[in-house]
Amino acid sequence: MTNNAHTARARGAAIEQLAAQWLSDHGLTLVAHNYCVKGGELDLVMWDSDILVFIEVKHRTTTRYGHPLETVTYQKQQRLVRAARHYIARHGLSSSCRFDILAITGKPPTLEFNWVKAAFDAF
Repeated sequence: MTNNAHTARARGAAIEQLAAQWLSDHGLTLVAHNYCVKGGELDLVMWDSDILVFIEVKHRTTTRYGHPLETVTYQKQQRLVRAARHYIARHGLSSSCRFDILAITGKPPTLEFNWVKAAFDAF
């Protein structure tokens, strides 16, 4: 792995940590992060009261080439749904769930958070 890949991965992990803290400050409780299954990864899994929330975190320093929300394509949504179904089955859960996107723009410490609740449906 190149140094650029290590740097990008470290930057991504730092942004996800800031995202988890920001969401916690807004009432959610962290359950898991970077939950990986074949063909998909869940950035953050959190509780919002009694609703299990799967959160895709997207960050861009600038919107020059598009907003981070635009990167969550239908194919990406399908991978997230598959990973979420695996998570639910593996943990024997039966609660309501939703898929949120947290789009972050800027560079630390000046970040702008755009939280889209129920951004897409699983079915």
